[in-house]
Order: sequence, then C-alpha cells, then structure tokens
Amino acid sequence: MDKRIEFGSSAERWGVFEVRLSGPADGNPFTEQSISGVFRGENESVETYGFYDGSGIYIIRFMPSFEGEYSFEIRSSFSKETYRGSFKVKPPSKNNHGPVRTANTYHFRYADGTAYYPVGTTCYVWELQSDEMIEKTLDALERSGFNKIRFCVFPKHYIYNFNEPRSYPYEGRPMDSSVLTPDNFNEYGGCAEGNSWDLTRFEPGYFRHIEKCITALGRIGVEADVILMHPYDRWGFSKMPRSADELYIKYVTARFGAFRNVWWSLANEYDLMEHKKPEDWEHYASLIAERDAYSHLCSIHNCYPVYDFSRPWVTHCSMQKQDIYRTACEINEWREKYKKPVVLDEIAYEGNIQYGWGNITAEELIRRFWEVSVRGAYATHGETYTENEDMIWWAHGGELCGESWKRIKFLLSILGETPGIGLREKQMAWDELCAVPDDEKLAEETGYHLFYYSFMRPVFRKYYFDDSVKYRVEVIDTWNMTVEDRGVYTGTFKIDLPSRQYIAVRIRKADTDRAQS
Repeated sequence: MDKRIEFGSSAERWGVFEVRLSGPADGNPFTEQSISGVFRGENESVETYGFYDGSGIYIIRFMPSFEGEYSFEIRSSFSKETYRGSFKVKPPSKNNHGPVRTANTYHFRYADGTAYYPVGTTCYVWELQSDEMIEKTLDALERSGFNKIRFCVFPKHYIYNFNEPRSYPYEGRPMDSSVLTPDNFNEYGGCAEGNSWDLTRFEPGYFRHIEKCITALGRIGVEADVILMHPYDRWGFSKMPRSADELYIKYVTARFGAFRNVWWSLANEYDLMEHKKPEDWEHYASLIAERDAYSHLCSIHNCYPVYDFSRPWVTHCSMQKQDIYRTACEINEWREKYKKPVVLDEIAYEGNIQYGWGNITAEELIRRFWEVSVRGAYATHGETYTENEDMIWWAHGGELCGESWKRIKFLLSILGETPGIGLREKQMAWDELCAVPDDEKLAEETGYHLFYYSFMRPVFRKYYFDDSVKYRVEVIDTWNMTVEDRGVYTGTFKIDLPSRQYIAVRIRKADTDRAQS
C-alpha cells in the first residue's frame, strides 16, 4: 500500500469509514489545500469532502448506507495522483439504526425504519468540560434515557457559565480577563476586543475532542443536536465575517458529517445575533446542504420570532416557547402551517434560578412534556438548579439532581408503545386532551386513544366508542410512573380515577373475548 494513504478494510453500515492521506503541512493547509472523494457501492455513489487534521494529515470520511463491496477515489490539491481503494461494509451493530429522518410528515424514524421519539435534553457546553465531568454526563445520559442532546460547538459566555473552555477552536489567544469590566462583560455577552484569533487556522485538537464526544453519544444511542452558532460570546466567534463563517461551516460539515447521530442546528436564538442578517442564515443553510452528503436533520432555533420553517432546507421546527404559560397550545397551528415535525427545544427548565425560563417545577415540566406529546409534537428537557452554580446541568452536564428526567424516561416508554409512528391530537370532549396514532388506518384498526388530564383531577370519566367492540383500559399515573390495567369494556363505560393531577388513560381495542360492563 502507498505509505501516503491509510484506510481500513471494512466498516459497518451507517458507521464511519475513514481515509487518511499524508500531505503538505507548510503554508496554510486549511485554506490552500483541499481533498474530496467519491465512494461507490452497488446502491449508491456519494461525493464528499475531507479536511486538514494537522501535522500533515488529511482525512476524508464516509458513512455507507448499504452493505456490500465499496470502492473509492480520492483527489487532492497537493497531488496529481488519484488514490483508489476498496472496502467491505458489514451489517450494522445491534444498536445502530442509522441516521434519524423525518417520517409521516410530523414525526421521525431511523433509517432502518425503527420509530424514533426525540426525548432530549440541553447541556450547552458539556463537551468543553473536564474529562471527569464529561464521563459523568455520559453516565447520566445513559441512565436517564434521553436520546438527544443539544450542545454548542463554540464556547458559551452566559450566566452560570463564565469559565473558560478546555481549549479553543482557532489558533490564537483569548482576551486578558483583567481588561473585562461590567460595561463589556455581562451575563448576556461580552466584549470581543482583546481576543487574538487567526480565523483561517483551526485547532484540530478542539474538533477532534468534539468528535470523540459525538462518538460516545452514538454508542449510547443519543443524537447530537450540534449548535453551530450562538450569540452568547465574549471571544468574538459570533461576530466573525462571512468568509470565516463559510470556512467554519465547511470544516465542521467535513469533520462531523459522516457521524450518523449528528443533527445540525444552524443557530441557537438566531434573532439575538445582531451581526447576522436573514440572507446570511439562508446562505449558510445552502452551504450545509451543499457540503453535507448525508442530508442530516437541520433547523434553526429562535428566542423571540420563529424562523420561517417553511424554507425547504428546514427539516423540522426547533422552537422556543412563545408564552410563559401557553407553551403547547399552538402546536396544532404550527403543524398545519409548516407541515413538519415540531420540536419545542425550550419549554422552560426544571430549576430554581432567578429567571422564569429556568425555575419551573418538575411537575410542571412533566405536564408540558405530556401536553406537547399528546398534541403530536416533541419537547426537550433542561435542568437549572443553583445548588452548584459552577456546574449546572443545562450548561455543563454532570449529574442530574432533579425529578423530571425519571418521568420523561417513563413517557418515552409510553410513546414507544404507540402503534405505527407518532401521535396526533384528536378532538374529543372539550375538557380533555386526546391523542391517536397519526395514521388513520392504524388509528381505526387499533382503536388506540391516549387521554391526558393535565392539572385537572377528575374522580371518574365516562367513555363511549362503539356498542360491540371491546376495549382494554389502562390508567397511567404520569408522575408516579405506574400503569394499571382496569380490564376490558364495551359500549358506554365509567372508569374511576384517583382524583389527582397528571393522570392519563390509555384505551385500545382488546385482544380478548372477555368483556366487562
């Protein structure tokens, strides 16, 4: 084998196959050199881009979507030679279901057809903490059952998170903290003066470390919702010129794009980034579409006005609450308007900080999760307790100390028992929420109804669907995480309830001949 090229003999389906080339390290390889390739199998041909990884090493990655024999051709700006090779793609490992795609208009599933219900959390800079903290976060994620996490590529400057990151994305140095004053250093975003970065030279180790974290998330079945830009910044990364933004997007998509569990979040609270205009976001989105060979899920997140999610590059709506109380009430409107999955990535956090977005109870967060789910959308968790102000889960990860995560895991188990993929709201009585499968045929075949009574606490409810069909009834205590089988009924029937909040009732056609009236 040519000593200038290295690659393995195999990869698993939806895994990462990597080719490494030796090349020039002089000059500025990030801007002066390029590498691209074509990977071919019996069922696909994919063109993709590589990147410079430092020390004269260039890497190109590929995520195969099929099993079988593959070949590749790699070209670079620093050699006239076309590098060729072949490898075999094996079946996916047990927990590898492929990348997540949208399904049935409003929902999601993995590439292998397995239903995916996003039950996520937010830890903005968990991957920029110490190795010990990162391991604690991964352990907590695996224990909690969260299957998506939102986090930033760039470090974040904001209340409860004023510490420096473990490293920086560019060559250079940060500002001298001694020059910071209350006028240029506040909880929302600091002064960029005093930073010295070469925005044409990345620090490969910074991104290598993030890749390690993305890989670790993939091993435990967690999607990496990667936030590319955000406004909370004292290092100047939110104010980079378009040329630097373009170089950054090309670099990140080349490095991260072959990982099956990556989602792109173009920005967190895009509308607070005063140096970006609407045309900038559209341009960056088109660049992601051009450079991402795998069409990963892609969206953008708001603070106040929602983005125009009807744009063709937006795969799903990533939203922040629009009202301190009416968090879930507009889901039907958003579904109808955008015809895409709705993910409420910020519906306020369980905690006790001074801000209204971070001091609701665990009970209220669970209520919001259930309301969102029954209305046919999805929600994201966060935890903001001040017991340890230096290490709040919402910013740093670590250990979960709240109560909502356990109940969210329970909700995920209920969602996973939905016939087909996804729920939609069905108008029944005026004083209850009801969900049915978001597939009319399945809804009719299964008779599946999931009622949720939220903060109400009825002592009983009466139900009627049909005079002859038998229905099995289960009472679900969403807070105490219990499911009680109440037997089989037909016609009009009355179900006694525990007269407390957060109760759900699941009713579906019975698979038994025994009826109770």
